[in-house]
Amino acid sequence: MSAETHYLNALEALDEGDRDTARSEAKRATSLDPDHLEAWSVYVDASLPANGAPPSMVQAGQALAGIKKIVALEPHRVDMWLRGGRIMADDLGMLHDALHWWQACADANPGDVTPVVETASILADMGEYTMASQRLQSILENNMDVGMTQFRKINSLLQLVKQAATQQPREIFRPEQRHHDGWGAIQQKMRKPPMSENFLFLVSTVPFLLLVFVFAPRMAQGGWFAFCLNSIVIMLIVLIGMRNAKRWFQIVNRPAFNLLRAMNFEASTGYTVVPEEVRTSVLYMYIMQRKPLAWQERMLKIIDKGTALPKNWKARYPSFTAPVFWTGEAEETELQPYEEE
Repeated sequence: MSAETHYLNALEALDEGDRDTARSEAKRATSLDPDHLEAWSVYVDASLPANGAPPSMVQAGQALAGIKKIVALEPHRVDMWLRGGRIMADDLGMLHDALHWWQACADANPGDVTPVVETASILADMGEYTMASQRLQSILENNMDVGMTQFRKINSLLQLVKQAATQQPREIFRPEQRHHDGWGAIQQKMRKPPMSENFLFLVSTVPFLLLVFVFAPRMAQGGWFAFCLNSIVIMLIVLIGMRNAKRWFQIVNRPAFNLLRAMNFEASTGYTVVPEEVRTSVLYMYIMQRKPLAWQERMLKIIDKGTALPKNWKARYPSFTAPVFWTGEAEETELQPYEEE
């Protein structure tokens, strides 16, 4: 049978919901014709669960291997770069590898703003606010076209970077620093889950709204003017409460965000930095349960391996100016943890 026949069989099986048959048929098609882009696309779709369900680590690895083949054959497929970047960063937690991935995308598509925005977002999550700011600044310097969705994301990142710029470098939590003050704050708050933003909003607004409702009958005698005044006061209380709740949410739950960064650091590097008493805490389990399935499976393998962070470890960041070319070579299911430079 020809590669085209296997591709058509895979396409038919995928339409019928038989993803295992579709993946095996697409694999046969790509074995006969390694440059068959449509077969690789079916292979990627069949490797992932239906209806957008979270993939397992094996499924994510299979899909990522197919995506790498596609972008190696057609580097201008930004949609596939985006799909691979999301699997790499969100599902598998490979943030450092995702940075290299997006830099390769930027080299292949120099006029596209997507890799720059995604890189800045990952750098901000890692606490590298200076590099994130430089990436965002490059969008303005190069006059890149920005869509509405990307504009909102850029604006949110800029606010985060500006807020971080007011902090001292020592205040920014670094998981690789074993004696950082952030670890002490995590240990103090690790016995409780993080406080929700809705709870903070209710605490900060309900008492004032009750006062308004208590005095509302008296002011109702003033007619429409009093009614409009009450409505404006209620609206202002709600708006101020939402703003305060968002700000307090960041302050109160800072230990939880620090622990999240430490967990992402472990998933990204393959080394363990979280103390054992923290790893068995309520806060750690709360965050762990809300991570994607593939992320959890990969993290459990890292924990079981238990390789401690080397003393002279340094992060391996891509060169954001020098070209980086993605070879597309990768094993189907084997996902190696990030290695130090």
